Amino acid sequence: MRDAQPSQTAFMAAAARAAHLIVDAEPFLFCDTLAARLLGALADEPIGYHRRFGEHPILAGTRAQVTTRSAYTERRAAEAAEAGVRHHVLLGAGLDTYAWRARPDVRVIEVDHPDTQRWKRELIAAAGLDQPSGLTFAPLDFESGDLPQALREAGLSDGEPAFVSWLGVTMYLTEEAVAATLAALGRLPAGSELVMEYALPPELRDARGASYAGHAAGAAAERGEPWLSFFAPDDLTALLKRHGLEVAEHVRRADCVDPALWQRGDALRPSDVCRLVRATVTA
Repeated sequence: MRDAQPSQTAFMAAAARAAHLIVDAEPFLFCDTLAARLLGALADEPIGYHRRFGEHPILAGTRAQVTTRSAYTERRAAEAAEAGVRHHVLLGAGLDTYAWRARPDVRVIEVDHPDTQRWKRELIAAAGLDQPSGLTFAPLDFESGDLPQALREAGLSDGEPAFVSWLGVTMYLTEEAVAATLAALGRLPAGSELVMEYALPPELRDARGASYAGHAAGAAAERGEPWLSFFAPDDLTALLKRHGLEVAEHVRRADCVDPALWQRGDALRPSDVCRLVRATVTA
């Protein structure tokens, strides 16, 4: 991210979630009914692109990516809450609106760069949205900040497990920053769960994923947010294990939602360029 500017990739992700409900056919992969309201007039231009060029593989691929990762993660978050987990940490929350969908008894901590959080607060106020009482902002630069300290200051309980989501972020960080964050997460209470998105190295992508990455990564770099880190699943499993996290599953985009949802008449198709990994903190 360029210094003193909010994340443009967060903006484009929110716009894609909003556009999904306008451009694509039912059944929807995920319903973020607040994204367009949060963006306000800023949404007009990117949603307009999705309206006019919605079948383009890059725009359709972005909508598929951001909706399916949220669908899987929020399903896991709901299961964690049902099991009694009362803290949900969003790392690199961007313009995510999960806090407005969370159970009232779940405490949501959004961790992100201070400039992005300042911008989000301004958008929330401009949209006339009431900030959920359970939402706390924890400003942090992942490359240089102290994540455990940020979480403590945000009120994360030392003794209770947490659900942690980390979507659309790791590819923009150095591998050293990813490892440092995982080391901090591995010190959370046993039973804490992480859902993390990561980019595959070029040799592991399918044809659709390779095409998408070629365009998306280049566009992100032009906005000052280049892709920096890539992981093969086995390598990431080993890295997680070194930091006290046991992998439960790696999830392809196609498997983030019910397979029946891919029987579609619109342009949405799964690609294998980024995957999710679900892991738990061991004792």
